[in-house]
Amino acid sequence: MTTLNAELRTFFEARQQQIPAEVREIMRRAGQELTDSGQAGHALTTGAQAPRFSLPSATGETVTLDGLLARGPVVLTFYRGAWCPYCNIALRALQQRHEEIPARGARLVAVSPQIPDESLSLAEKHGLAFDVLSDLGSDTAKQYGLAFDLPDDLAAVYDKLGFDLQRVNAGHPRTLPLPATYVIDRAGVIRWSFVDPDYTARAEPSAILTALDELA
Repeated sequence: MTTLNAELRTFFEARQQQIPAEVREIMRRAGQELTDSGQAGHALTTGAQAPRFSLPSATGETVTLDGLLARGPVVLTFYRGAWCPYCNIALRALQQRHEEIPARGARLVAVSPQIPDESLSLAEKHGLAFDVLSDLGSDTAKQYGLAFDLPDDLAAVYDKLGFDLQRVNAGHPRTLPLPATYVIDRAGVIRWSFVDPDYTARAEPSAILTALDELA
């Protein structure tokens, strides 16, 4: 079985051939600067208390961490938005294994800084059976130590590519979360974590399921 990260790497390599060299260099440099900044080291990790949140879902309901934890452990994953192809691949991979998460008594929720309308379109397009939440202004991502601002040149590239982050992120076009996934136990403690400044790398669904098994 092909792993998620193998699929992401194959996509990345094919994508590189389609992107002009000057744009590839801007993306490469921004990624290196983010890694060098040590941002990932400021993110919450295993053993930390998970910050509480109350966020709107794609269907307009309010979802709280306390409400989720009342029913069992939570798998919380942060992604950049529907405009990010790597995020879409990762969310589809989670959907393919989704039934195995509630089978372990847990709930999966995905969080991005995009507006609910964009989240709804994403959920419908990929047939997502889990809640997709809107963290406008990335306030929740900030509490988890994941929020960072795009450099000017990369933001300009995204504008030229038509991502329109000004609109989809409700006036917060520069702020995005690092890709991250947390397994949180019923006491609200992070028991497993994945954080990577490289947006082409994501938590493997199999590793998430193993973390849930270890909670039992």
